[in-house]
Amino acid sequence: MPTNLRFSFVLITATLATFLGCGGLSGNVGNGSGGGSATVPQVQHVAIVVLENANYSDVVGTSNMPYLNSLLSKGSLAGQYYANSHPSIPNYFMMTTGQAITNDDNFSGVVSTDNVARELAASSKSWKVYAESIPSPGYLGGDQGLYLRHHNPFSYFSDVQQNSAQAANIVPFTQFSADLSTAALPNYSWIIPNSTDDAHSCPDGTTTGCTLSSRLQTADQWLQNNIAPLLSNSGFQQSGLLVIVFDESASDLTNGGGRVVTVMLGTHVKAGYVGNTSYDHRSLLSLSMKALGVPNIPNGADAAPQMTEFFQ
Repeated sequence: MPTNLRFSFVLITATLATFLGCGGLSGNVGNGSGGGSATVPQVQHVAIVVLENANYSDVVGTSNMPYLNSLLSKGSLAGQYYANSHPSIPNYFMMTTGQAITNDDNFSGVVSTDNVARELAASSKSWKVYAESIPSPGYLGGDQGLYLRHHNPFSYFSDVQQNSAQAANIVPFTQFSADLSTAALPNYSWIIPNSTDDAHSCPDGTTTGCTLSSRLQTADQWLQNNIAPLLSNSGFQQSGLLVIVFDESASDLTNGGGRVVTVMLGTHVKAGYVGNTSYDHRSLLSLSMKALGVPNIPNGADAAPQMTEFFQ
C-alpha cells in the first residue's frame, strides 16, 4: 500500500458527466439502475488481470495508459467501482473468496474458506494462475524478486496447499502465450504481472524512486504486449470475457479501498458503455463465476450488486 495513505488527503472527485464533456469516453452511459432484468451471458473463458494502486482519475482520460484507454470504446467501463480495503491483500481475497481474510500483506497462513478454486473444481471448470516472475511452477512460497505472493491468493487456499494437482495450476506467465496459441486456455485465468509490470513498483523495486505516471505507463505497455494477443484470439473472441481491474486506489479511501478502474471486454460486452452503479470486488467475484456457469458463489458474494448491465 502506498505510504501516503497514512496521511490526510484531499479527495479529488469528478462526475462522469463532466468527464464525458471534457473529451473523455463517448458512448452509452448507464442510468445507475444496475442490471435490471439482464443476466450474465455464459462464456467458455474468463480472464482477470489485476493491476495495482491507482486512483480512477490517474487512469481514465489521461495519457498515463493510452492502450487501456483505447480499449474503452471496445468494451465497458464500471464508472463507480470501488475496492474494498487497503492494503492490497484483502482486495485480492475479496475477488476470490468474497471475504477480506486479513489486512496483513505479509500473511502466510492457510485459507480454508470457500473460494474460486474450490467452486471451479466442483463444477469441473479448469483454472490457472499465470504469475509473472514466479520462481517455478506450483510455487507456494513467499515473495521472490518481482513476484509478490499476496497478489496470488490461490497460493494460500487449502484446496491448493493440500493438493499437488491443484498447485500445478499455478504456472509462470510464460505459459500464457503457449496456452493461447494451442487453444489450451483454461476456463478461468488469474493473470498477475510482476511488481514492476502491474504498476506496483519502479524498475528498481521501490515505490518511491519513480512517478506514478511512469509506473502506469510501464503497466500499460505490458498490457499492450501481452493482453492484446488474447483479445485478438479467435477462440476468445467467440466465447471469452476479459476483466482488467485495479486492486485498490493510490490515495482514496471511499468505500474502503477507493474508486478504481475496472474494464470489461469480450463476448456480449457492450461497446463504449459506462456504468454508474456502485460495485466492488465481490461483484467481480460473482460475475466471474456466473459467466462460467458456476452455481455456488463463495461466501455470499452474489448478494453484492451484480454486474449484468454491461452485457447485451
